[in-house]
Amino acid sequence: MDADVLVKLVTFAEFIDFVERPENADWLFELINGEIAKKVPTEEHGIATGNIITDLKIYLRQNKIGRAAVEVLYHVPDDEHNAYQPDISVRLNLAAPIIKKGAVPGMPDIAIEIKSPNNTIKHLREKAAYYLANGTQMVWLVFPEKKMVEVYETGKDVQIFIETDTLTGGDLLPGFVLAVKTIFES
Repeated sequence: MDADVLVKLVTFAEFIDFVERPENADWLFELINGEIAKKVPTEEHGIATGNIITDLKIYLRQNKIGRAAVEVLYHVPDDEHNAYQPDISVRLNLAAPIIKKGAVPGMPDIAIEIKSPNNTIKHLREKAAYYLANGTQMVWLVFPEKKMVEVYETGKDVQIFIETDTLTGGDLLPGFVLAVKTIFES
């Protein structure tokens, strides 16, 4: 890098100002290490998101232990250069208020990221590490092209699930099951 060029990291406050501009109203953004990143999901991504959120919502309505949502912004209050928007997130504290403006302070209990063509595997794994380091207890990384899911949990080895496997919610979502193949059905 040229010594005369200074890179200015975007702060969380500047990021919020940016995303609230009228010209950005129709787009999704994250703040990653001080840089604004635009999210560009595909139809394949949307199908996988819809399939997962449907089963999660049914389970959570029946069990009343939390709530799931799509594309919610989360921000760890003492981190000025990151704000993540998992494709799907689950918060297990029903007593926590529903945030109606801005980012949820902290991270979700469960974060699910579905790979889009503009994501790299390395980038998704870095996001998983960030989530876990900041309070998330379980992360699913979903890879549509491989029909595979990686599951990360605090203090456990990564688990790999392929199309013939069944995911579970572990201790966080007791009794929840989801056949991996159903994630990718159109």
